[in-house]
Amino acid sequence: MQHIKNYSLKYKLTGNEKPILHLYNILGSHIVCNNKIQGVRFSVMAPNAKEVRVVGNFNNWDGTLHIMKRKNNLGIWTLFIEGITEWEIYKYEIHTLDGHSFMKADPFAFYSEERPSTASKVVNLKGYKWHDKRWLNKRQKKPIYDKPMNIYEVHLGSWKRTENSEFLDYRTIADELSEYVSQMGYTHIELLPLAEHPLDDSWGYQSTGYFSVTSRFGSPKDFMYFVDKFHQRGIGVILDWVPSHFCKDSHGLYRFDGTALYEYSDPGKGENYQWGTANFDLAKPLVRMFLISSALFWFDTYHIDGIRVDAVANIIYWSNGTENLEAIDFLKALNKAIFKYYPNVLATAEDSSAFPAVTAPTYAGGLGFNYKWNMGWMNDMLKYMQLDPLYRKYNHNLITFSLMYAFSENFILPLSHDEVVHGKKSLLDKMPGDYWQKFASLRMFYAYMIGHPGKKLLFMGGELGQFIEWRFGSELDWSLLEYPMHNSMQMYVKDLNNFYKAKEALWEQDHSYEGFQWIDHENKDLSIISFMRKGLKKNSCVIVVCNFTPMVFEDYKIGVPKLTKYKETFNSDKSCYGGSNQTNDELLLAVNDSWHNQPYHIKIKIPPLSTIFIEPEIKTRKKY
Repeated sequence: MQHIKNYSLKYKLTGNEKPILHLYNILGSHIVCNNKIQGVRFSVMAPNAKEVRVVGNFNNWDGTLHIMKRKNNLGIWTLFIEGITEWEIYKYEIHTLDGHSFMKADPFAFYSEERPSTASKVVNLKGYKWHDKRWLNKRQKKPIYDKPMNIYEVHLGSWKRTENSEFLDYRTIADELSEYVSQMGYTHIELLPLAEHPLDDSWGYQSTGYFSVTSRFGSPKDFMYFVDKFHQRGIGVILDWVPSHFCKDSHGLYRFDGTALYEYSDPGKGENYQWGTANFDLAKPLVRMFLISSALFWFDTYHIDGIRVDAVANIIYWSNGTENLEAIDFLKALNKAIFKYYPNVLATAEDSSAFPAVTAPTYAGGLGFNYKWNMGWMNDMLKYMQLDPLYRKYNHNLITFSLMYAFSENFILPLSHDEVVHGKKSLLDKMPGDYWQKFASLRMFYAYMIGHPGKKLLFMGGELGQFIEWRFGSELDWSLLEYPMHNSMQMYVKDLNNFYKAKEALWEQDHSYEGFQWIDHENKDLSIISFMRKGLKKNSCVIVVCNFTPMVFEDYKIGVPKLTKYKETFNSDKSCYGGSNQTNDELLLAVNDSWHNQPYHIKIKIPPLSTIFIEPEIKTRKKY
């Protein structure tokens, strides 16, 4: 089990100075009282600027009225302006050494105008009354490693909308979504990035405001209410966060003071041609402080429970495939800082590479994350599930290979938004066969994922069995619930999630070989696999049997570890879920005859395109 100890950062900034990891307390706009005069203190870092001015409605956008003063060799410019109040909009007017001038939004702004407007807003983040003390105390005391974690991934702009297809606000979404997620049995939600971004089409992955929660859905205190509401229901909140690259819109970070301040000065490194963005120069102390401060800000201010770091492969490797050592060092520093202040939160890497020890502690040479998305499992399984069952026996390794490395990292099994867009089809539509077989295959796949070692993640809409891909410009197809198979699919996911949470064997030893044992992984001809998941307590065991074909198998022998009675506790083929109801309703008596390298065996009925869970009764019986 991986865990990360507390650290203090010690890399140098300039001379003997240590980095400041809470820069948002210094830079940006802050409502203050200066010599009994109420106003706003503006501070911005622009070391290569000739002059910086503050402009806004308060001075008719005339920067000559409010010229900032340069304070130190770091290039911090500051100015106190009296009389300005909350919600005032502003920008910085940057004058460069070569005679150019332009306006920039505040990199440390806590709030921004709603797109397409681009000014920053003065806002007071203090004063919200939180109600999540019990949740935070529990989080502080109990690490997640041996606990259930089943994540519902959400894009707030398209989960639900108004009748006019407009965005819901944070508070409305919080009330509806927290109740829904709680009823569906999820333990966490993960939100696509909410840092301010100019283009809806980017889903938030091309940001301009790393401290500014997007104004699309309301104010900062509205988002505090959002997180608070989930915590009161016992649900964690994870936020996608993007430290690898940023968009090049003119009001943003790109060439902020007339030079490549945040990005690499070398275009070969600084330009991300694949995404049309700029790569952060992660060797610069300024950039490191900016990004680490941003990560800590979301934990400090909004009480979030984790971040999922996007595009880690793009961070740790140059475009030519060689390792970016300074970026690797940055990731280590980032994780040290996060776990120094918040020991039991989540720091998850979305990493498609084979870089080693991503979730190992930094003192052991790792990157210091405590979770990593298992992209290999996801790619193999989606490739396998799209095969006609007739040909699956020739690709049996796709469902067994993941157990060769399942415990090399702390993994999350993701079925994310990236897999249901850009012509990839929805999860349901990926499944081969007729209408019934598609639903049966998807139910089987979900239950197999629940049985497989690792925490779980499913993108919104997957529980409805949508036939169409995710459309970020409209809400989910909630009308599908009027149709029996889709309604049954939603009920199935709910029951499956609650079954998962109730069975310690499915999550107590997620990150250890002690929590998993194959029963039979070699039956490629019938495309059937079986394995055991084990909990920490004696006799805590769940047997998982998966049938990847549309055939029914009667009296199928399964090896079992104890001479006792067994019972089927979950079956994806039940009629209430839309299945054919091929179930094992009677108790299953173990026979004193070895099978599958187990001392005993039982005979079961295996339904078509199904996953079933079988558990032993605790009381053993005499041999016969």
